[in-house]
Amino acid sequence: MKFTCSFLKLLTLSLLLSSSAFGQIIPERQWPQYRGYMSSGVLDNANLPAAFDIEKMVNVKWKVEIPGLGLSSPVIWGNNLFITSAVSTADKEGFKPGIYGDIEPVRDSSVHEWKVYCIDKTTGKMIWDRTSFKGIPKMKRHPKSTHANTSVATDGKYVVAFFGSEGLYCYDMNGKIQWQKSFGVLKSVFFMVKNAEWEFASSPIIHKGVLIIQCDVLENSFVAAYDLKTGKELWKTQRDEYPGWCTPNIYTYGSSTYVALNGYKHRGGYDFETGKEVWKMTGGGDIQIPTPIVGNGLLYFNSAHGRNSPILAVKTNATGDITLKETETSNEFVKWSLPRGGSYMHTMLLYKNHLYNVDWNGSVTCLDPVSGREIFKGKLGKTKSFIASPVASDGKIYIVDEEGTVYILQDGYSFRLLSEIKLNDICMTAPAITDGEIIFRTQKYLIAAGTVK
Repeated sequence: MKFTCSFLKLLTLSLLLSSSAFGQIIPERQWPQYRGYMSSGVLDNANLPAAFDIEKMVNVKWKVEIPGLGLSSPVIWGNNLFITSAVSTADKEGFKPGIYGDIEPVRDSSVHEWKVYCIDKTTGKMIWDRTSFKGIPKMKRHPKSTHANTSVATDGKYVVAFFGSEGLYCYDMNGKIQWQKSFGVLKSVFFMVKNAEWEFASSPIIHKGVLIIQCDVLENSFVAAYDLKTGKELWKTQRDEYPGWCTPNIYTYGSSTYVALNGYKHRGGYDFETGKEVWKMTGGGDIQIPTPIVGNGLLYFNSAHGRNSPILAVKTNATGDITLKETETSNEFVKWSLPRGGSYMHTMLLYKNHLYNVDWNGSVTCLDPVSGREIFKGKLGKTKSFIASPVASDGKIYIVDEEGTVYILQDGYSFRLLSEIKLNDICMTAPAITDGEIIFRTQKYLIAAGTVK
């Protein structure tokens, strides 16, 4: 009897951990949008290899070349992996790695094809590819940017790709177009220098059959919701905001659901059903990029540019204007804040009882997520620069620098670097995690690292 009970418990656990039990895909085990489920960057019980070698193809399941340029992270549902790219035979610039202050866009006006690729995650073979749009880009790109920056979003029935000024496209899982929308030219520029065109980069998200997009641009910024199946607009709320490159997120309080948006002039929360603003605050870095993350009844925000680089922990019951006064670090709805230390580029990682913040120079700070107290600080690399946001699985933190070195840290109460692994190509995107594999997107390739028996 004892053996039977133990066996049943083991079987139940294995079914819960499996991404597919009796043919039913578990949404929480997918990587359905930028940085995975709820943009958390976390998938435990994935059984990733302790080490892999790209050059020798040790514990590398496959490596495939992706045409064109894209900074979209891989998105995974079941056996399907989705990635986007902007393909041009004339755009030879590639990425410009390193830490520098150049704000000039790439001077390229060649014809591009905006592509959506569906790839078999177990083999790397192409299942289908679609050209969403073909033409000369309406906006130029930053040297660290591309014309395909946003990750797709999927719920296992539909796949949505947002290419900014080139439009919003919804496909079914077989690649059949369902609907599309154009919003005209979305001016993703540096607000102080209007000809510093950097391209669009806010990824769409899907929640309960509703698509949410955040468009913080030079003129007529907004957040909007659409019926995923039909594309019908459910609501659209105007925003007074500088151009930004943030992806929204979802949070709940009580029985209600809300949309969280990072920002500078207008960070805030919106009612998921109506689009009505619930709370707002100003302040922070004035070029907003990181995505808010959720946990412990709190919303975690960070940003950095100009005078300020805060990290903020906002309570999910926030209402009204919760802007901190000049000398405040907390108030009724801001549990804690740090005036300095937030990252310019990186979305933070909340993993177990640690909040990780990665800076552009490879500095890693681990905070107590409830109090904001610093637990430890460490430094990766030497003079290398970092853009890709961190992810985590099974007690390990994965951080990639621009030159393509993967740093694996041990989650814990001290800085402990386990290993450094070279991808042998420039890398500026967050990897994706699925059962048995971690998948990296470099400048030229998709690489699936997993235990090869």
